Amino acid sequence: MKLRMRLALMTVAVAVPVALCMGWLHVASQVRALESALSEYALAHMLSGGRERCEAAPESWSIEPPRARPGTGGDRGPPPRPRGPPPEGPRPPPGSRLYAYDAQLSARNPAAPAVAPSLAEAMRQGEALASRASAFGVDEPREVLVRMPWGTGPCAFALVQWPGRFNTEERSPVPFPHEYWLIPTGIALAGVLFALGPVVRRLRQLTGEVRTFVRSAYQGSLTQTGNDEISELARAFDEAGREVRAQMELKEKREQTLRSFLENTTHDVMIPLTVLQGHLAELQQHAVNGTPVDASAVAAASQEAHYMAALIHNLGAAARLEAGEPSVQRVPVNLNALVERCVGRHRPIARQQGVQLDYAVPEPPVWLTGDDTLIEQAVSNVIYNAVRYNARGGHVAVVLDRQPGPAFRLRVLDDGPGIPEGELSRLVERRVRGDAARTRGPGGHGLGLNIAWKVAVLHGWSLQLGRSEYGGLQVDFLGELPASSGPDTEDPQVPGALRA
Repeated sequence: MKLRMRLALMTVAVAVPVALCMGWLHVASQVRALESALSEYALAHMLSGGRERCEAAPESWSIEPPRARPGTGGDRGPPPRPRGPPPEGPRPPPGSRLYAYDAQLSARNPAAPAVAPSLAEAMRQGEALASRASAFGVDEPREVLVRMPWGTGPCAFALVQWPGRFNTEERSPVPFPHEYWLIPTGIALAGVLFALGPVVRRLRQLTGEVRTFVRSAYQGSLTQTGNDEISELARAFDEAGREVRAQMELKEKREQTLRSFLENTTHDVMIPLTVLQGHLAELQQHAVNGTPVDASAVAAASQEAHYMAALIHNLGAAARLEAGEPSVQRVPVNLNALVERCVGRHRPIARQQGVQLDYAVPEPPVWLTGDDTLIEQAVSNVIYNAVRYNARGGHVAVVLDRQPGPAFRLRVLDDGPGIPEGELSRLVERRVRGDAARTRGPGGHGLGLNIAWKVAVLHGWSLQLGRSEYGGLQVDFLGELPASSGPDTEDPQVPGALRA
């Protein structure tokens, strides 16, 4: 059922009881007006000489309408002309009769009707006026018993009998405009319908805007004028649309991240995989020919495999970082154990390249809260770059120490060829999608430092790059430690191999 039909039914459901109530009030007011007119007639007639005439002849006194003269065929003829002078006092209501009763509500006139018990009871309770009708309404026959001011004698009470509006050809003693009560009822209905019109119009407008809002993929906003329930509904739709749009953008961002991950993985892995296949083919040829295997070819193949493993780990870490904060876990991390794992992972490739890799960690261990996997990947990237781009016979050191605060500093320094001063500020600005960030030639830099910088920012640390005192590159992770990480201890010394 449409809203307009519901509102129309609701209007009718409200208007019908209101109309009935107003009709009842109108009839009740007419009944009171009729009773007042009949009682005023009785009192005025008795005060204007009727009392004297009644007390002079109570056995025959009454005021009755003139009888109709019988005619042929049962038709009424014209009423007879009254004989003698007209009666003094106010003119009686058409068709009404007036009778007198003493203080005991007894009539001396034998033609007077007996007083109804309900009227008699009202008079015994001290009422000045009592009324009785066969049914509720102004068109029904009615009796009104009125107490006279003197309260004694054979005319202490007066009873007016009115035959009803439709029992006489004369008009009612008071005008009864039955149609007047319809005017306020009609005004009320028109007001309700007029008030509902803007509501339906605004709901239709909101429906159209919501449909357009949905078709446009929740772009733009809805009209939110006013401060009523419809405006609240529009604001709720608008807020829901913004939330859906944000979820859609997040989903598209994740899908783009996945597509970029797949594209980067395909592009980046194919190059070292092709090189590795070439080295393996060469080793297989040596095995088939029975010639000695070249140690440099084995080292190169191992290096390519190591590079592919590091690259795949970096691409996975980049995808997690692109997904944002919800994918990051916060757990206690032992930095001492993490440094030992990273150094142990890179020592085989360092030996193959003729680079000495050492580390130093403090006691007791340094603990912090963060994502263990991302932190380990960031530290591994820095160590891998230091080893890979160092010269044969070079040295790389990883040093973890505590700082006042409490804070920590994790340094990775080498004595390799170093980085030009003008390129240091741009190293961490490399992006996953940039081709230059995946260059593998001498002096090229891949995803490693960019991921290390993002991990540091994600954990509230800082990443500083500069020339080491030994001529190579120094990368520092600086961050605060939880208060429960333990007392400060002396900084560990840089391994002697690097100092040499």
